[in-house]
Amino acid sequence: MRRTAARKVTKILNGYEQGGASHTKKSLRGWITSALNPRDDIDPTLDTLRSRSRDLYMNGPIGAAALKTTRTNVIGPGLRLKARIDAEVLGLTPEAADAWCGTVEKEFALWAESKHSDAIRMNDFYDQQGIAFLGMLMNGDSFAAFRHAPRTAWMPYGLRLQLFEADRVSTPLGAGVLGNSVQGKAANGNRIISGVEIDNDGALVAYHVSNIYSTDYTSGQSREWVRIEAYGRTTGRPNILHLMDTERAEQRRGVPFLAPVIETLKQITRYTEAELMAAVISGMFTVFIKSKSPTSENPLGPMLATNEQIAPGDPNVYELGTGAVNVLEPDEDIEIANPGRPNANFDPFVSALCRYIGAALEIPFELLLKSFQSSYSASRAALLEAWKMFRMRRQWTAKEFCQPIYEEWLSEAIALGRINAPGFFGDPRIRKAWCQAEWNGPAPGQLDPVKEVQAAEKRIQLGLSTREREAIETNGSDFWTNIQQLEIEKKAMQAAGIDVAQASGIKPSKGNPGEEVRKEDE
Repeated sequence: MRRTAARKVTKILNGYEQGGASHTKKSLRGWITSALNPRDDIDPTLDTLRSRSRDLYMNGPIGAAALKTTRTNVIGPGLRLKARIDAEVLGLTPEAADAWCGTVEKEFALWAESKHSDAIRMNDFYDQQGIAFLGMLMNGDSFAAFRHAPRTAWMPYGLRLQLFEADRVSTPLGAGVLGNSVQGKAANGNRIISGVEIDNDGALVAYHVSNIYSTDYTSGQSREWVRIEAYGRTTGRPNILHLMDTERAEQRRGVPFLAPVIETLKQITRYTEAELMAAVISGMFTVFIKSKSPTSENPLGPMLATNEQIAPGDPNVYELGTGAVNVLEPDEDIEIANPGRPNANFDPFVSALCRYIGAALEIPFELLLKSFQSSYSASRAALLEAWKMFRMRRQWTAKEFCQPIYEEWLSEAIALGRINAPGFFGDPRIRKAWCQAEWNGPAPGQLDPVKEVQAAEKRIQLGLSTREREAIETNGSDFWTNIQQLEIEKKAMQAAGIDVAQASGIKPSKGNPGEEVRKEDE
């Protein structure tokens, strides 16, 4: 009996009941929580989260910095295609594979760099990447539908992309269950959760897209919904792309990027505005003239006429201003309150809060505020930590957005005969080998270019990297393009009678005339 009792006591003392699950500790007694499913935890609050996230992007400097910093480092001017077909599976030589990849990249640029790739003809494919990614961060998710338009002489491809924001994907009116606008039921019996239609097994079936926003009262259009099937019934190819950072199993809609720090960002914005107003007021110089005579005339006369800011029409309204002069009524007096600004604690306090925000968003404090005042090692460590997140999101965007669009374009190009790819439509394995590609974006940047280049050179010597990879990582350039341009420049310099070796900073070594050594390594 004693052993049994001891086991029970040990189980209680060592379990979570004495820790985070305690209901008796004063610090946790008032913490009321509920374990809801992803739908009930997320979907009912999405409208509020989206509107507040947009407000912080438009009116909150730090909120805008968090979203734009992530967008700029992940997407930049756009992720560029680098075709990487599987030559071994396709039975091609490396030279033939490289030639095929070069042809495809040039042909893809014909479509991607044209605004005709956009269904509304406003942006090219690279601009659409940034719009879709920023919309996903701001609203929680974003959508891109595949559409087709007639081919023309200047645009041989009919593929078009139509982007729309998260608000337009919603449960149709009349399909709601018990008045709930989140859940609904389709005519075929499938469930609709926030515009996402699923079958009895929970598998994605279709999206319901409205023609206007729920708050659009001035368009003169009645709100209608279009059902877009997620995948083609015969081909299995996607009809619509849903960009969403999934956090929980069976989650149907995404959460805005700023959701965990919305309150903190809003309070920082309010605090900043209050401090700014206090500093402005403390910087104003205003003269109040008190007079016992029954007049409001300025006794200083025209001497201060240019600085006079007496409120017209209302003698009881006084305003502060630079060099302002206000006349008081008889028996009135003033009491000056010194706001004591600027506040010396403002920067440390805001910086501390920004560290918390940066930790939640995986953006280091230095990068969030664009303030690098630490040592080289500390700043580089912050950038490397940030680039773990940026690379992860870049790979995710390439996989979920760029690659499906490229595969859809490549299918049309091959079907039209503009690209030759034998076996593309006959074998899924062959098709995958033809579709393999990389998507390269902006380079991380360099704090100390000399050290970065020396490290890149060492990685190439040890076989840890390649010149092509280092060109992409260093400045986002293409190694083969660099080689071609260097050859052109070399010929131009030789034609002009310029010593190429001397201009490049290298000269033959004394010990071995055929060996080239850098000047800085002598």
